Amino acid sequence: MTTRRNFTVAAGVAAGVLAAPAIARAQTLKWRMVTSWPKRLPGPGMSAERIAERIRTLSAGKLDIAVYAAGEVVPAFEVLDAVGNGVADIGHTASFYWQGKMPASSFFTTVPFGLTPGEHVAWVDAGGGQALWDELYAPFGVKPFMGGNTGVCMGGWFRRELKSLADLRGLKLRTLGLGGEVYRRLGVTPQTTPPAEILMSLQSGVIDGAEFVGPGTDIALGLYRVAPFYYYPGFNKPNGTGECIVSLKAWNALSDDLKAIIAHACATEANYALAEMERLNAQALAALVNEHNVKLATFPEGLVAAARAQANDVLSELAGRGAATGKVHASYAAFRERTAPWSRVSIESVLRARGT
Repeated sequence: MTTRRNFTVAAGVAAGVLAAPAIARAQTLKWRMVTSWPKRLPGPGMSAERIAERIRTLSAGKLDIAVYAAGEVVPAFEVLDAVGNGVADIGHTASFYWQGKMPASSFFTTVPFGLTPGEHVAWVDAGGGQALWDELYAPFGVKPFMGGNTGVCMGGWFRRELKSLADLRGLKLRTLGLGGEVYRRLGVTPQTTPPAEILMSLQSGVIDGAEFVGPGTDIALGLYRVAPFYYYPGFNKPNGTGECIVSLKAWNALSDDLKAIIAHACATEANYALAEMERLNAQALAALVNEHNVKLATFPEGLVAAARAQANDVLSELAGRGAATGKVHASYAAFRERTAPWSRVSIESVLRARGT
């Protein structure tokens, strides 16, 4: 009987040991993240990777996210639909890609002549922007977070020099968001080229120029090889917030601790990415000018003035495109008006005072 009893106990223990990995596996959630970026693209592509890794680490493996580049599961501009429809659980992209579906979405990436990175973060985190973002995206089945930032962007790459506003007219320019509409009104023909296809489109002559992000990301795409004129200021995109969107169905099924982990991972990346891009942009700009003979230039003054006037018209018209858009526009515009005097006294005056 002793032998039989020992065998029974041993068998039970063995069964428990064998079952443990199965239980652990059952507790592990496997998610797919689709993105709008080429694999591990400096800036937004790396933000996607870091968010997934932070979530995996902080959850002790309970939430394991596989990251897919644009085109591996869905095309770059179909991330919102993929996450909202359950094709993927989470996505990394940019909100202004969805302005055709919801015009107010552009405010959560950037607005021409709008908030700077620091001002934008203040609006979203402390000025009511996040609640408006959640409300705007809920009908599409996703919850948005700031999930990175490429900082102040550049005005664009051009194959030939711009000496006046007239030189813009007739150009085919890869440009998106509300900045793209401003360019259109200046005489440009906007092209919605996915990031991975920009260089090829420049090489083939499909486009005459392109605006994407800033030096730290642009250098990785090799745009300088074909379009050597690099213009600033980036009036079209003074900020570069990347968004991480989570399926509302998947989000609502999570425990509170996993929700907190995702929110923390995104917030950490929003902060880290901005710091990282400041470093990368400075490093890449030096390399572009000193090693790749890029011609860094300011836009002609008349061009910037004309763009500012067009941007005012674009935003005024946008405010009237439905209650949701008007609500977001009012919040954003009011926050910019409140922060502008401080930004002039603080950042603008300090930069002028230090001289370099």
